[in-house]
Amino acid sequence: MTVLAIDTSNYALGVALLEDHQVLGEYITNLKKNHSIRVMPAIQMLMRDCEKTPADLRKIVVAKGPGSYTGVRIGVTIAKTLAWTLNIPLVGISSLEILAAGTGRYFDGYISPIFDARRGQVYTGLYQFEGGRLKVVKQDQLAMLVDWSTKLTECSKPILFVGNDLSIHQNKIAEILGPKAKFASITEHNPRPSELALLGKDKPGEDVHSFVPNYIRLAEAEAKWLEANGKTLNG
Repeated sequence: MTVLAIDTSNYALGVALLEDHQVLGEYITNLKKNHSIRVMPAIQMLMRDCEKTPADLRKIVVAKGPGSYTGVRIGVTIAKTLAWTLNIPLVGISSLEILAAGTGRYFDGYISPIFDARRGQVYTGLYQFEGGRLKVVKQDQLAMLVDWSTKLTECSKPILFVGNDLSIHQNKIAEILGPKAKFASITEHNPRPSELALLGKDKPGEDVHSFVPNYIRLAEAEAKWLEANGKTLNG
């Protein structure tokens, strides 16, 4: 089974092809450039180099957020369009989970992927490998970095932090957690699209039409519009 994975949820853009138990190829960049004009050429180049056609694909796996509102939307829209057009299953995976999967497989402790959310906030969660499988310890959430780090002082094992935004918060994390905090190498901060493909290849497909990203919070513009118009999510 050939799986195409797509991740445009943050600055890093990644696409990969996984066939059964082999990574055929992957493409990753970590550049502040427009994903909307780069992702389809990246997919086309990868498939051409791997000698695959759209008819060979059996599943699409996409990073569904959290992350950049625009970036998440681009990846999900393309994934939904491809899945619907090719009539193949679509699977969404947490963007934070992808980072955890690519970093902590041999780490004896917890993994906390970090995306900066501005104003001292981060998107994060807590994961752990058990028996070779990645488990969710604390669900993905939006939290104040100081509050999150303080909460993690209760953990009985060290915590591995990973993510391209880690440098923004690393000093504060180290100040609060001391030697319990471990930090991934810079070569591990880009989410691997091949890990995304592996996470999603055995999961059941989701309904393409009702599939939506997981932004965790509203985009700032949408939140301001709702506030200005006296509306809530439920009314």
